[in-house]
Amino acid sequence: MVDAESKALGSRDIRLAAGEGVRLALERHGDATGRPVVFAHGFGQTREAWTSCARATAAAGWAATTYDARGHGQSSWLEAGNYSVDQLTADLRRVCANQDSLPVVVGASMGGLVGIAMAGTDADSCRALVLVDITPRWEPAGVARILEFMRAHPAGFADLDEAAAAIADYLPQRTARKSPERLRRLLLPSGDGRLHWHWDPRMLTPIAEDGARHQADLLAAATRIRVPTLLISGAASDVVSESTINEFLALVPHARHAIVPRATHMVAGDENSQFNGLVLDFLASLPGV
Repeated sequence: MVDAESKALGSRDIRLAAGEGVRLALERHGDATGRPVVFAHGFGQTREAWTSCARATAAAGWAATTYDARGHGQSSWLEAGNYSVDQLTADLRRVCANQDSLPVVVGASMGGLVGIAMAGTDADSCRALVLVDITPRWEPAGVARILEFMRAHPAGFADLDEAAAAIADYLPQRTARKSPERLRRLLLPSGDGRLHWHWDPRMLTPIAEDGARHQADLLAAATRIRVPTLLISGAASDVVSESTINEFLALVPHARHAIVPRATHMVAGDENSQFNGLVLDFLASLPGV
C-alpha cells in the first residue's frame, strides 16, 4: 500500500514483467518527464528503504523510480526458490530500460553489486552510478553479521513491537523506531497470525553463495565502468573498509568517494539528510544537468 503522503507527491505504482514469470513492483515519484533515477535496495529490504531519498530527488525535478527486487516486497517470489545474482542484474537492466532515457542508478549493498555488474557489462545501461556502502570485495565479518540477523527469527514475530525490538537490537545507532505503519509494510502475516519479513527466506543461501562466486566477476566489471560514479560509505561500516574502498577507487579511478560520519552500513537510514544531500549534489554535477 502507498500512503497518502506519497500519493500527494505524485507517486504511482507500476508492475513490470521480468524473466521467469516475475512481475516487479515499481513506484514512480515526481514528474514523469523528469530525468530518471532508479533506486535499487539491499538484500532483505524493500523499495520503502528509498522513500525519503526518492521524494527528495523528485522534489529536485528528477523522476525517481524505486522497486522491490524479486523475492522482496510486492514483487513476485519464485515458486522453486532458485534465485541468482544474474536474475537480479537482469531485473535492474529491465527497470532501467523501462525509463524514458538512460537513468542514474543508486544502489545500496545488494542493489549496488547488481549495479556494478550491469554498468560494467553494458556501458549504455545507465547514465551514472551511485554505490551505497558496497564495493566488489567486501568484509566477510560484516556480511556475516547481516546474514546472521536475516537468519534469525525463523518463526517470525508475535506482533509489531517484537519486530521493532529485533530491529532496535540490530541497529542500536538508530535513535527512533519505524512507525507502526511503515513497519507493517515490511512484514507479512502468516496463517498462524505471526509476522514474517516481507522477503523470501529461500533467497538467503543461493544469493549469499552466488554473490561470493561472483566476486571476481564484480572486480573485473568495475574496471569497465565508464559512467560518472560516486561511492558513499558509512564511517562506521563493517561491510566496506579502507582497503576495499581504496581497491575500488584504483579500479574505477574516475569515481568520487564521500564518507558519512557516524553512519554504519545502513547509510541512508542512519544519516538520511546527509545522504540525500550527497546524492542531490552528485546529480546536480552530472553533465547536461
